[in-house]
Amino acid sequence: MQTFFEGACDAVVIGAGHAGAEAALALARTGLETVVLTLNLDSIGFMPCNPSVGGTAKGHLVREIDALGGEMGLCADRCALQYRMLNEGKGAAVQSLRAQVDKNRYHTEMKRVFEHTPGLRIVQGEAAEILTEKGKVTGVRTSYGGIFSCRAVVVATGVYLGARTITGTHVRDAGPNGFERATLLTQNLADLGLRIRRFKTGTPARLDGRTVDFAALPVQPGEEVFPFSFMNEKLPESQIPCHLAYTNQKTHEIILENLDRAPLYNGQISSAGPRYCPSIETKVVRFSDKQRHQLFLEPEGADTTEVYVQGLSTSLPHDLQKEVYRSVKGLEKCEIMRYAYAIEYDCIDSLDLLPTLEYKRVEGLYLAGQINGTSGYEEAAAQGLMAGLNASLKLRGLPPLVLRRDQAYIGVLIDDLVTKGTEEPYRMMTSRAEFRLSLRQDNADERLTEIGYRAGLATRERYERFLARKRKKEDTMSALGARAEQKTADALVQKYGYSPLTSSVTFCDLLRRGIPLREICENFHILEDVPRDVLLACETEVKYAGYLKRSEEEIEKAKRMEEKPLPPDIDYGKITGLRLEAREKLGRIRPLNFGQAARISGVSPADIAVLMIYLSLKK
Repeated sequence: MQTFFEGACDAVVIGAGHAGAEAALALARTGLETVVLTLNLDSIGFMPCNPSVGGTAKGHLVREIDALGGEMGLCADRCALQYRMLNEGKGAAVQSLRAQVDKNRYHTEMKRVFEHTPGLRIVQGEAAEILTEKGKVTGVRTSYGGIFSCRAVVVATGVYLGARTITGTHVRDAGPNGFERATLLTQNLADLGLRIRRFKTGTPARLDGRTVDFAALPVQPGEEVFPFSFMNEKLPESQIPCHLAYTNQKTHEIILENLDRAPLYNGQISSAGPRYCPSIETKVVRFSDKQRHQLFLEPEGADTTEVYVQGLSTSLPHDLQKEVYRSVKGLEKCEIMRYAYAIEYDCIDSLDLLPTLEYKRVEGLYLAGQINGTSGYEEAAAQGLMAGLNASLKLRGLPPLVLRRDQAYIGVLIDDLVTKGTEEPYRMMTSRAEFRLSLRQDNADERLTEIGYRAGLATRERYERFLARKRKKEDTMSALGARAEQKTADALVQKYGYSPLTSSVTFCDLLRRGIPLREICENFHILEDVPRDVLLACETEVKYAGYLKRSEEEIEKAKRMEEKPLPPDIDYGKITGLRLEAREKLGRIRPLNFGQAARISGVSPADIAVLMIYLSLKK
């Protein structure tokens, strides 16, 4: 094929899904000339699966992306149809914001942002080869022969590499939603030394909402919470409801009687799928004692009748899908507009990456999103932002940005990927974050906005809004330290089962007795102009002060381990005191410090002690 020179730029981003979008914007917004290559302009910011943003732990990621200066939270707020706070009955650490969004509008909004970002060039085309010279990125060649010269590349190909969709025996070489797949880059990545693996995910059917009996289904309305972005304060004027549905014994019987036709059970699919978002076949087989499984019917947009059935992902043949869906109460006459499918795709072993998401063996080559073995829009966007920002920092001659596990869920996500790796599509969960009480969604700006501002991504406007919010929080904490009017306070504490007061109390005292801050504000007519997320932050810090202090002590211990670097040229194979497994794992991952080394699966506390003694003797 004849090649031609397309132009020079600082960086090329391959892919324009959620990872590619954040990577491209991070590079361009920090002043670097950036080209984003996408197979189809209609797939920019496309949501191939659920029409929602956020959820358990994922909502934390979105607020962190926003605090750093990313786009996902802003775009989600502009396209939101409904907001809900998950786990509201539990502690503040695990409460997570989730929004139903208009998926078509989300795509068009993200494309609009691309088109109005200075320094960002959009090109429809397939990347065929990442060009390198002496272990450094020099450019990208497209399938049509165009050459872009550059100093950094971010690969964010999602599930498009070698993709094939499976519905029963109907198998297509295609990407999600019928989009074209990418076929050329996998071999190039393998030639560069990256280890390729095969993962699987899936998506439910989309129903015609006109054929669903919504009157027979419980309604799940939106809630008055707060937006994703710290730059926004208002929610939509009206929120579109979702509905609940449930599988039943008939549903389960149809599936169990036809497992020989299920690709997951007849050998058609052998790649690793997501443990925490299984297909309905897997749920019915694995949880055979459950009488029913909950489903959520979610609108795909304000201008379509398509309805997404969360919880009913499947790769069953088309005829069986119709039987399964119609066995559910409220869906007896439903018509399927888009059938469900499983999708297999190529991805890499994330242990090949540095904590900056740069490939260890090629300078300037970064990878982000589902190609690293993760699942979910939010996980992808978080990686895209960090890969793009680190590429930008490197090209600008500045130190890299690696968020610690005690700083952000993003830090936990990336540390898990590059230190522990994953044998299945990785999903972020609150249980993965050992410092989750300090990593709440309400304080993401306090943890990260200054970092994003110093890195050149968060704008001056965002930084000033953060400072104003910080002052508002300090004023609120000061107000909560004031004395409460005795008579009203006495009535409140007795309402909650306490003995009558014998002395005056502060509003903080009332909070510590378990009285909700919202009720305190209503009864005493205080803090009426304070945003809800600021109130949540203050309430949490008062109620959990002792736990937070203990968490800070644990964080300081962890930081001391992170601050003990390991020499980059250390030969672990020659340290005789290390067990063979530890030598192999340490030599392969090459941790940057003792903290990262201690988190590697197969490296014991005894191995860390040996390392410490070895280095002290060497000194």
